[in-house]
Amino acid sequence: MNRVFKISALAFAALFISFSTFAQTSVKDNTVMVGGEAMFPKKTIVDNAVNSKAHTTLVAAVKAAGLVETLQGPGPFTVFAPVNDAFENLPAGTVETLLKPENKKTLTTVLTYHVVSGKYDFKAISEAIKKGKGKAVLKTVSGGTLTAMMNGDRNIVVKDENGNVANISTYDVFQSNGVIHSIDAVLLPKS
Repeated sequence: MNRVFKISALAFAALFISFSTFAQTSVKDNTVMVGGEAMFPKKTIVDNAVNSKAHTTLVAAVKAAGLVETLQGPGPFTVFAPVNDAFENLPAGTVETLLKPENKKTLTTVLTYHVVSGKYDFKAISEAIKKGKGKAVLKTVSGGTLTAMMNGDRNIVVKDENGNVANISTYDVFQSNGVIHSIDAVLLPKS
């Protein structure tokens, strides 16, 4: 009985050490959980996004627009990634219409409107907001602009050219080729 107890204790200790090492590695390497899945900093934006259950609509749209290869490129990119609920809050039929092959150009414009060249984490955006006296204008890959503003001390909101505002719900999901911030609304360029 004593031997069984010792073996069980050793097995438990080994399991605890393994878990502790994983937890420390996750914190140390900036792994963030998004959509119930780990987002690994050594993977690309697309490699991580395909695993996020919170971003399945965005991933389907990226594939339909033919942007997978671009977002797997070296970057760096900052992506303001709308969650599934953000797409569901668009007028009925909008997503289905955008995903049609004949609307690929419009879909590409909408998606690249959520992408900024460069790596803008929370610290970089908040510093740009301070430097801009309360606003930071970010040039998107589509050629439009997004305006970032503080909403309190610890929350950044992003406004599109039409005045619609998205809250950043998850910050600083670092990737090998940039950073993702999850947002709660789809941003649209001026028509």
